[in-house]
Amino acid sequence: MTLHYAGIAELADAAEPPAVAVVIDVLRAFTVAAQAFAQGAERIVLAESLDQALALRERHPDWVALKDGAPAPGFDAVNSPGLLRSIPLAGRTVVQKTTAGTVGALAVRDAGLVLCASFAVADATARLLRERPSSPVTFVITGDDGTAPEDRACAEYIARRTADPAADPAPYLRRAARSPAAADLAEGLRRGYRGVHPDDVPLCLQADRYPFAMAAAPVDGLLVLRPQGV
Repeated sequence: MTLHYAGIAELADAAEPPAVAVVIDVLRAFTVAAQAFAQGAERIVLAESLDQALALRERHPDWVALKDGAPAPGFDAVNSPGLLRSIPLAGRTVVQKTTAGTVGALAVRDAGLVLCASFAVADATARLLRERPSSPVTFVITGDDGTAPEDRACAEYIARRTADPAADPAPYLRRAARSPAAADLAEGLRRGYRGVHPDDVPLCLQADRYPFAMAAAPVDGLLVLRPQGV
């Protein structure tokens, strides 16, 4: 299997979309997405903008809209796995807009297969990749212009797990725990920022929590994420 690691900006210059794109956002978008599915969400619409997310929420009052940062009018939740636990999601559609993960997924929406991943669904993602051994895989590192250590560590763990189903996640989790993004969340807690929960980093650094991968595909002009392999 041929592997390539790229930031979002690099993908803009690509001659053609990847055959398989694995979009990584550990802290916190695709940990939140995985938890939403674990709480019973039916699907997640990856919004292109905050305005689009609000418009979709207004058009569909039973949907749940979430965003990065502090709570805001019109949004039901924030991009925090710790805080998401209090939101009833069974059977519902979630609209998600973040600064990195959703942007990365939309950047590769024309790929043959788009998987969104974090440590929470790493093993299930690797299982799907093993079913396509001849397909080149592009790992999209969404954080810090393609340099986020936690996203790169997760991508490398998925790649390793694809080759070796018994691969140990511990070294990769240690790298992610030392990342600037993890430190920023800890600093946010100390400063009392809204939109951050004490369990966010621990939840994001639990490997292989869920038995499903997450695949995104266009539906009626929207990019829709669903669990795969449940």
